[in-house]
Amino acid sequence: MPSKRIKEALKVVESGKLYALKEAVVVLKKFPRVKFDESVDLAIKLSVDPKQSDQMVRGTVPLPHGSGKKVRILAFAEGTQATAAKTAGAEHVGYKDMITKIKGGWFDFDVAIATPDTMQEVRKLGKELGPKGLMPNPKTGTVSDDLAKAVKELKAGRVEFKLDKSANLHISVAKASFEEIQILDNARAVIEAVVKARPSSAKGMYLESCTLSTTMSPGVKVDIREFMAA
Repeated sequence: MPSKRIKEALKVVESGKLYALKEAVVVLKKFPRVKFDESVDLAIKLSVDPKQSDQMVRGTVPLPHGSGKKVRILAFAEGTQATAAKTAGAEHVGYKDMITKIKGGWFDFDVAIATPDTMQEVRKLGKELGPKGLMPNPKTGTVSDDLAKAVKELKAGRVEFKLDKSANLHISVAKASFEEIQILDNARAVIEAVVKARPSSAKGMYLESCTLSTTMSPGVKVDIREFMAA
């Protein structure tokens, strides 16, 4: 049975209706709140085949108003790059010492970044970092010659998106405490970034569906037609 809070939230949503993104945010803000600051999430279904390497969709996008989350960063670096990453705000900085810690089961970080010259050894952590989605990758800007810039962007609210095996994207775009315009701007930036990441091999319809929700709320179906024309 749905909880009393969910029942109250469902009264705000018109069943089966597709809401313009701006309207969806308004509805979301009307939902009953819980005791913690929930994440605002987008679930996007794409009409691509994730089994085909040329149809994989992934990328990063800076959120105009940040994510509202504290991001703990591990930087694999040495020398001046290590100093720059530390100065920019990376919580953990090192190289082979950090590799040893991770092999020992340490994962007290949310994002790992690395300089290109450290990747030869960092790649050996595939079994540890791969399943957790923590392996640095040039395609997502987490392998860089400018770690200070990467740290600042991540701290400011750059998020990564990557297609799962069912052709879905799940992306946190804000916190429920954000103002409507902040949630709207962030969500729009993410959807537009996903549209731009469309593989050239993807034919026909690309965006299949989009739903906006908070951690504990029902989903609000978003009308994707405005983005399909982009």
